[in-house]
Amino acid sequence: MKLLILGANSDIALAVGRIFAEKERADLVLASRDLERLRKRAKDISLRGGVKAEAVYFDAGDHDAHAAFYDAITPKPDGVLLAFGLFGDQQAARTDRELARQIIDTNFTAAAGILSVIAADFERRCHGFIIGISSVAGLRGRQSNYVYGSAKAGLNVYLAGLRHRLFKSGVHVMTVLPGFVRTKMTESLDLPARLVAEPAAAGEAIYRGWQKGRAVIYAPGFWRWIMLLIRAAPEAIFLRTRL
Repeated sequence: MKLLILGANSDIALAVGRIFAEKERADLVLASRDLERLRKRAKDISLRGGVKAEAVYFDAGDHDAHAAFYDAITPKPDGVLLAFGLFGDQQAARTDRELARQIIDTNFTAAAGILSVIAADFERRCHGFIIGISSVAGLRGRQSNYVYGSAKAGLNVYLAGLRHRLFKSGVHVMTVLPGFVRTKMTESLDLPARLVAEPAAAGEAIYRGWQKGRAVIYAPGFWRWIMLLIRAAPEAIFLRTRL
């Protein structure tokens, strides 16, 4: 198996990559902008896992380069993990239109762009799988993160549409909805300790979900029940919360 990881410097992405290398003997293509850091991670995975792991440059924001980036990967991967994202300063994004554009572009437009290229190849070959890391933030708009959440909501629908489209080709698409995970993205946030998971736990949940052919998973799983309550709250009550 060969797994392409987009946004491979992500803590969750690294955890997933290590698990696939260990349990599936998967060769990895680690793609991100920070090649120096990525090469160290690729070397470490190769030495520990006895698999091939290579680091390649990928800028999600360079839409015009998406097709050429994927064309250069040979042989083509059996699966792809979409793990890049940008949380950004949500308070600033309310009024900073450029920051809001960057958040939306990274989390939705760029993700849809590269996945459209990959999906066409997988559909043609009738082979492959796509794991897209989105967020529970995309399940209901909240004042604390609605710019980020709106982009993730778009990604949720895009992945659902891909899943529907590619089903007949035998290509599986899984949507991952993480809650609070201890990563670089969340390190500046004041989060409730009991609800924060480690990247390794999220990685295990993603791997188990992929093994079972799940369409949508929460990571950790208890976020399914938290979001059930949040989504079920009547608007008149929800508007009075401080979420």
